[in-house]
Amino acid sequence: MSRADAARPATALLRDWVARFGTAIAAGDASAVAALFGAESYWRDLVAFTWTLHTSEGREAIRAMVARQAPLVQPGTVAPEGEAKVAADGTVEGWITFDTAAMRGRGYVRLRDGLCWILLTAGRELKGFEEHEGPTRERGAPLPGQHGAPSWLERRQEEAGRLGRSEQPEVLIVGGGQGGLGLAARLKRLRVPTLVIDLHDRPGDNWRKRYKSLCLHDPVWYDHMPYLPFPAHWPVFTPKDKLGDWLEMYAKVMELDCWNRTRCERATYDETEGRWTVVVDRDGEAVTLHPRQLVLATGMAGMPQMPSFPGTDSFRGEQHHSSQHAGGVAYRGKRVVVVGSNNSAHDICADVWAHGAEVTMVQRSSTLVVRTDTMLRRGWGALYSEEAVASGIDTEKADLLAASIPYRVQPALQRPLWEEIAREDAAFYDRLRAAGFLLDFGEDGTGLSQKYLRRGSGYYIDVGTSELIAEGRIGLARGAVEAVVPEGVRLSDGTILPADTIIYATGYGSMDEWAELLISRDVAEKVGRCWGLGSGTTRDPGPWQGELRNMWKPTAQPGLWFHGGNLAQSRHYSRYLALQLKARAEGLATPVYASPQHGE
Repeated sequence: MSRADAARPATALLRDWVARFGTAIAAGDASAVAALFGAESYWRDLVAFTWTLHTSEGREAIRAMVARQAPLVQPGTVAPEGEAKVAADGTVEGWITFDTAAMRGRGYVRLRDGLCWILLTAGRELKGFEEHEGPTRERGAPLPGQHGAPSWLERRQEEAGRLGRSEQPEVLIVGGGQGGLGLAARLKRLRVPTLVIDLHDRPGDNWRKRYKSLCLHDPVWYDHMPYLPFPAHWPVFTPKDKLGDWLEMYAKVMELDCWNRTRCERATYDETEGRWTVVVDRDGEAVTLHPRQLVLATGMAGMPQMPSFPGTDSFRGEQHHSSQHAGGVAYRGKRVVVVGSNNSAHDICADVWAHGAEVTMVQRSSTLVVRTDTMLRRGWGALYSEEAVASGIDTEKADLLAASIPYRVQPALQRPLWEEIAREDAAFYDRLRAAGFLLDFGEDGTGLSQKYLRRGSGYYIDVGTSELIAEGRIGLARGAVEAVVPEGVRLSDGTILPADTIIYATGYGSMDEWAELLISRDVAEKVGRCWGLGSGTTRDPGPWQGELRNMWKPTAQPGLWFHGGNLAQSRHYSRYLALQLKARAEGLATPVYASPQHGE
């Protein structure tokens, strides 16, 4: 039987389920909708029905969500898109399209025994506020009778001169890295007046000013920016200066309004007016802005965490946090101790070793390590690779397929994968263990993705440092740091590691620290923690959230949003944040389901 023949019954099954679901949801019949889901079932919605990022787990949760939201969002038609397929475990899968009164969307359905196991619904565009592209793109050239009008450059300069002066931005984005620029590009396409402010001299400098050997640890297919994918000749792992140049180019060709050399000094929110007052220092000039929406796009973390070891002030050499590491050239012939065993620790150890330093890594707890070749084949490869593109999975489909697995389901799917990786790369891991390196595959065996989502401290996507450790070229010391002494670092077993320089690769705090720094402690406490799922594991306390805390969705503080993550997360979730901001800019109803409470 051909694949097409095998797909026909699955397609018929999917079409039947979609027809019944469409009828029930359009009627607002919450019980009928819930009856189409299995006993173990999940509906993950990205803005389309809940106006937030929300996963309903189980029939009763699905019924309650539909009962509340259906009358408010007024679901319309639901239709299958293309043919269904049958997964290895017998799950029937396929794409759908749908609409509500305000929005058009796309989704993905997984059926087991004729009932829905997982449903993803994702908003794509607001009705009446579609992006101008393809057949609706702007003309550019003047129409007959318009000759002599201001040129594109003159109009662009005049527009940029107004924003933040005579015209206030609707949205102010603090942070001009990939997150802030990608979101600004989406808002530009949606015609939302948006201003990006950033401390650096020019876009991309947040990457350029890092140590010179830095490359992205994620592959190119995973890292595209909104609207402008990297060209086909782009290297698999992007060097940091190349990425810096790309971001500077991106800001220019996407016509983004960016104020560089600009620091946010303070921000307060007027509940009555529904506006912020934000005082910024623009290259020495104090400017007051009044946006309705404030987006903190300052990465995926807060302030650098400097440990307070006894005796730190007694050290005779240089010491700094990994965020201040400019490069290894200054450490030739010196003894360097790097405290930590995360990605930054590995990169810095390799960097200073390559420049002739004697370097020792202090591993205080076990670390997840995975080879880049393995991740390319098993981790990213199914969705983000040349093979995936050739099979018809473009970046949009890949993002949606990745998002279609609810966070609750991911651990069970991840454990077998990481068990297989451990077997396949056993020789690699044995060499690291023989060198004394402590390994793990996540606290509960769920691997890199869960450790990343939970903000776990120890993981490294190996781009070469592991071999240096296994060969003994980079020294390794294990255990807790008891104190810093004048000549170096003393471990809990009494071992003293002589050092001329100590570099603390000890991570960062939570993104909510930016809210405290820029706004107030009261607002930070009102918003609560950012990132993490509430899995109950170390550094990710419960209760279970179902979605990442406070990311890309309404927070307990009106008008305050958080946007961050790696390039892939910034790209994908910027769409949903932009839709929410555009809807508010146009005064559309945005009935948020399960609105955030104080401190959540």
